[in-house]
Amino acid sequence: MQDNSLQPGLRARKRAETHARIQTAAFKLFSERGFEDATLDDIAAAADVSRRTLFHYFGSKEDIVLSAKADVIVRIETAIAARPADEPLMDMAEHALTEMAADFQGEGPRTLARLIKATPALQASDHARYDTMERRLTAALTSRKGLAADDLQARMVAIAAIGVLKISTEAWLASVDGNGPEFHGKAAFAALRRTLS
Repeated sequence: MQDNSLQPGLRARKRAETHARIQTAAFKLFSERGFEDATLDDIAAAADVSRRTLFHYFGSKEDIVLSAKADVIVRIETAIAARPADEPLMDMAEHALTEMAADFQGEGPRTLARLIKATPALQASDHARYDTMERRLTAALTSRKGLAADDLQARMVAIAAIGVLKISTEAWLASVDGNGPEFHGKAAFAALRRTLS
């Protein structure tokens, strides 16, 4: 009798492999042809999957790109949950965001950020994600601190922190100094603190 207990794990691994193969093929085509000129059929062929399979994983080219950033807010929420509860709100937000940014090193994340910045359709979707991140960061901060869900200070810190994330991403993309995004995040938080002092 066959043991099927490993089948769910095998299925999940194969699903993850297919997901990654489609993403890799898409980013290669976007790099070679540009976002607009690479079609979903091209991506499916390059990933060696059917168009139907591709649509099982992604609804659009935008989904393929933005899925590469899908776990950013979860990383931030996890980092917030691990911070000391008595830490000041701004420190909590800064540590969580710079910790998340430190995971995005190298040319892959930079290429992704440049692609989003250069593509109007992706910019619009990315902007909506920032709004979602702001709300979820507020929720993570208030939960960790035991504050009311609509606490004004937590909301203001979340708004400021997501603003820092945007500005520091732009600074990182424009830089040639070799420093990672967390370096630019710390610099932006320092500038914010000087402004508020």
